[in-house]
Amino acid sequence: MAKIPTHDVIIVGGGAAGLSAGLVLARAQADVLIIDSGHPRNAPAHQMHGFLSRDGMDPKGFLEAGRREFVSYNGAIIHSTVSQAAGQAGSFRLTLDDGSAETTRAILVATGLSDDLSLVPGMHERWGTLVHHCPYCHGYEVSSQRISVIGGQAREMSIKQAGLLRRYSDAVTFVTNDIQLEQAERNRLEAIGVRIIEGLVTHLNGAFGTLTSIALSDGSVVDSDAVFIAPTQHPHDTLLRALGCSVSDVSGLVTTDGFGQTSVPGVWAAGNVVSPTAQVITAAGAGGASAIAINGWLLHHDIDAAVAARN
Repeated sequence: MAKIPTHDVIIVGGGAAGLSAGLVLARAQADVLIIDSGHPRNAPAHQMHGFLSRDGMDPKGFLEAGRREFVSYNGAIIHSTVSQAAGQAGSFRLTLDDGSAETTRAILVATGLSDDLSLVPGMHERWGTLVHHCPYCHGYEVSSQRISVIGGQAREMSIKQAGLLRRYSDAVTFVTNDIQLEQAERNRLEAIGVRIIEGLVTHLNGAFGTLTSIALSDGSVVDSDAVFIAPTQHPHDTLLRALGCSVSDVSGLVTTDGFGQTSVPGVWAAGNVVSPTAQVITAAGAGGASAIAINGWLLHHDIDAAVAARN
C-alpha cells in the first residue's frame, strides 16, 4: 500500500505569491508547508509600492506579517531549499538541502527570479535604493530628479523605461550602452524630451550609499540622482523543469494556465518564476488564484476516493 503523503500541499517559496497561496489553503483546512530560502528578490528595497493598503510598506515587514497570518491558521514554514523533487500527482517527494524529505499531494512553486546585476560595476550595491528596474514601483519616489536609464540586456524594456520615466521628470537621459536605436525609436524618445547619449557605461560614481553620476568609456559622466535598468532575469525554475513542466519556445518560461497549473498534474507555479513582470500585488493575486485551483483539485480527488471506498 502506498504511503500517504504528509502534506496536502507544499509551497516552495515564501514571498508574496507563496504566502498568499498558503494563507488561502490553510484557511481552507489544507495541511500546508512552505519551504522558503529566506532570500526575497526585493530585500534591498526600503519600501514597496502599488499594493493597495500596503503602499510604502517595508518589504521585510510585509513578509513578516504574511508569515504571522499563515501560521495563525496552522500553516508550517521551513527555512530551507529543495534540492530534488520526484513523484507524480498525489504523491511527490521533495528532498531538502539537509538531506531530509517531505511528501505532498500537490506542489506550488513560487520561487521567484534573480536579476543579473553584473552588467555595470557599482550597480549591485545600489540595487533597490538608487538603481531600480520598475518605474511603477519606484518612479514616483524619484519625481523631478535627474534620472538616467542605462540600456540593459532587455532592449525593448530599456526603451520603454525611458519613455515611462519621462512622466516623472523633465530630466531623463537614456544612455544607450550596447543598444543600437532605430531612427523611429530615437524620434519617439526625443519627441517627449528624453535626452539620448550614445556611449558605454563603465561604472557608477558616488560614495557608499550614494550616487552622483554614471561614468562612460570616453571619460565623460552623466550626472544622475537615480538609475533605471532592465537587466536579464533568471527565473528560479530548476524544480519545475526537473519535474518535467513544459517550457514556452517563445518566452523560455515554464507555461501555466490562468490559475498557475503547469503541464504536470499536481504541479502549479505562481509569481515571478513564471511571470517576470509581476509586481508584489499581482504575484500575491496569482498565488491566491493558484491556491483556489489547488484546493478544488484536492477536493475533486478526495471525493473520487470517497466514492471508490463506498463502492
